[in-house]
Amino acid sequence: MTRDTTIVAIATAAGMGAIAVIRLSGEQSLSICEKVFKPTKRGKKLSDQPAYTIHHGKIIDDTRVVDDVLVSIFKAPHSYTGEDVVEISCHGSVLIQRQILELLIKHGATHAQAGEFTLRAFLNGKMDLSQAEGVADLIASTSETARRVALDQIRGGFSNQLKELRTQLLNFISLIELELDFSEEDVEFADREQLYKLVEETEKQTTKLLESFKLGNVIKAGVPVTIAGKPNVGKSTLLNRILNEEKAIVSDIAGTTRDSIEDTIVIEGVTFRFIDTAGLRHTTDTVESIGIERAYAKISQAHIVLLLVDTRTAIDETLDEIDSIRNSLKNDQRIIILANKVDMVDDSTHSNFTSSIRERFRDITLIPLSAKHGQNMDTLLHELVKGYQIPVGNDEAVIVTNARHYESLLRAQENLHRVKEGINRNIPTDLLAMDIRQVLHYIGQITGSVSTDEILGNIFSKFCIGK
Repeated sequence: MTRDTTIVAIATAAGMGAIAVIRLSGEQSLSICEKVFKPTKRGKKLSDQPAYTIHHGKIIDDTRVVDDVLVSIFKAPHSYTGEDVVEISCHGSVLIQRQILELLIKHGATHAQAGEFTLRAFLNGKMDLSQAEGVADLIASTSETARRVALDQIRGGFSNQLKELRTQLLNFISLIELELDFSEEDVEFADREQLYKLVEETEKQTTKLLESFKLGNVIKAGVPVTIAGKPNVGKSTLLNRILNEEKAIVSDIAGTTRDSIEDTIVIEGVTFRFIDTAGLRHTTDTVESIGIERAYAKISQAHIVLLLVDTRTAIDETLDEIDSIRNSLKNDQRIIILANKVDMVDDSTHSNFTSSIRERFRDITLIPLSAKHGQNMDTLLHELVKGYQIPVGNDEAVIVTNARHYESLLRAQENLHRVKEGINRNIPTDLLAMDIRQVLHYIGQITGSVSTDEILGNIFSKFCIGK
């Protein structure tokens, strides 16, 4: 990328709309725009106008009027990219957008690469690398929680924590480097006990950030929820009730659902990915057997398993079924028992059935419901959201959502552990300094204090063009 060029791209979504925005950034933004823009007020020159102003006029190709537009001016360094920026708001015809874009390129602009506007903002010091990635996450967010986490990252919640850790470690590495300069005089500038305490505190904070990644990942991608149970227990009815549409075929014939059916829905600002699976039973049907194998695979991948049981079923059989599914789950998986079809039994049967489950499985959430009639669905939805709605906007709520950040934090923590071991073993100062430098390196990779063209290219290539 050449930073002395002026780049241009359509900043709004591809296709036809009421309006579109075409964005230029670079030293020649105003002069290039002046070549094609004829202001309504005669004698007005864009380069003479103050920043944060909007001007009405026409885009002209020689003598031909292309469109009636509004031109917004942002001047360096107080713009998104830190450069002079011009945004042309035109009518949303695909033809008009293309003609204006081609006209600006004809007069000296270069078509922007994916993410090049945000890359320039990073290179010009308008944001660090993790904040830039937050911009991409904000654009891609599909739930309120994901939006809030991304916005907090853009505002520097994550960066501020990392900068503080890095600053403290930099102070110590400076003192250690000073010791190396006076190695022949056997002096100690860096207090090893104080360094050990700092490393321990840094390790605690990185552990906390690493542990937040699991939550951050599901906030970003959606919480996987598998609906499981025997045939005809009401799994497809429940999925249709949650989604409020006839997504799955409902039938009294056992084995109707032979493969997984998936869809997403946002509940109280959190995205959930629901998977309806084939009924769990022994069968000689080859196709149904494959579906059942996939059902167990989906159960193993879920964060939450909704196990439906029929209140009309013999209680011993139900208890054995719950026990079998629960024992197959990992410690970090959650199971919710749904005693379905309560509308089809009397109060005494319902009470005895649910009491027996609660007595046997005291640590498992049990919700009696009727998927067909929607009874207790609000209770179920509230239970699903529990644990995924997070307060955002303070240091305690910083959530790691990016796999690159997670990997760098993991490497930083490995080196922090080596620093602690080195202090305990009283290793030479130069070796201790090497491990601390590695910690600084990996923390710096997250914010972009340490970066390479390969890393930047990989990150910004995933952005949309125009951002």
